[in-house]
Amino acid sequence: MTEKKLGDKALDYIINEMVDTVTNSKDEIFQISEDSRNEFEKLSKELMETKRQVHKLIDEGDKLQQKVKFSRMRLSEVSKQFQEYSEQDIREVYEQTHGLQMDLSMTREKEKQLRERRDDLELRLRNLEDTIDRAEALGGKISVVLNYLTEDFKQVSDALEDAKEKQQFGLQIIEAQEEERRRLSRDIHDGPAQMLANVMLRSDLVDRTYRERGIEEAMREVKSLKKMVRSALYEVRRIIYDLRPMALDDLGLIPTLKKYIATMEDYNEISINFQSFGKERRLETKYEVALFRLLQEAVQNAIKHSGASEITVKVEMTLQSTMIIVKDNGKGFDPSEKKEQSFGLVGMRERVDMLDGELNIDSSPGEGTIVTIQIPING
Repeated sequence: MTEKKLGDKALDYIINEMVDTVTNSKDEIFQISEDSRNEFEKLSKELMETKRQVHKLIDEGDKLQQKVKFSRMRLSEVSKQFQEYSEQDIREVYEQTHGLQMDLSMTREKEKQLRERRDDLELRLRNLEDTIDRAEALGGKISVVLNYLTEDFKQVSDALEDAKEKQQFGLQIIEAQEEERRRLSRDIHDGPAQMLANVMLRSDLVDRTYRERGIEEAMREVKSLKKMVRSALYEVRRIIYDLRPMALDDLGLIPTLKKYIATMEDYNEISINFQSFGKERRLETKYEVALFRLLQEAVQNAIKHSGASEITVKVEMTLQSTMIIVKDNGKGFDPSEKKEQSFGLVGMRERVDMLDGELNIDSSPGEGTIVTIQIPING
């Protein structure tokens, strides 16, 4: 008994030491990531300003070059007919031409220097982005270890007896959580956040275009801006749908599917025919979420990978089961052929198996694809 207590104390001491070490390491990596992000934001602003200055110098250089051209023509005319002009007139034309050439040379030199600075900033930003990504990845792994050593280790150890099974189970859950957070953060950063930043830049460009080029050019920029806002709105909606569509809780499965299909059809400019059979009714949450995710995955696969121009979606609800059929006229594939990136189909099969359902994929190259899913509804 005494030996067991001593062993427990030693184990607690080791775990506490590991927790302290991992926590300190996580804080240091977090600080590195934050410093890199701050530097990234600072350099991004400087890059934006540098690009603006480069465009400004290009415009000034083009205008100066035009002036130099006319001044040279004037100088050539005066030189040919020098007897008709006074010495003062000839000197003024020559000095004006020389001055314009000097201004043009200085402008081009400044433009060259700013271009070099721009290229250097872009290189530094790429390096910083790589540092941030590596720090985030390492921070996520450390979070997994830290959570496992503290809260999750105790919770999972009560539920599972086998040590190896406990370790694998706990780490997979935590790693999945961390990966989902990273994916969501990256989706927002690379999608709506970037698009909204571009919207701000383009809005300034619209104002400048209106003042310099007129209403027609400005309206073209406005149309382009509307497309960008529309893309940002779609990305936000897509992220919300990926997390959990709110309409699923409020309206139920069929209305949510109709809304989702309409959104996908509108944004991807593809014909999606949706048909619902049987009496609409509310199901348990686990069934509605699973059926929505399965249909979502099947439709997205058809849009992204099949090259289809038309998709047909059928949902039939009975008292005993719900059936989903997703058919496309795309290029098809060989279901028996294993692909490295077939995680979507693997996830669909696992979800269907959890609900004791059946999944059938009927496809061949050049013949389109039919995905059939049938889920028994208990109760």
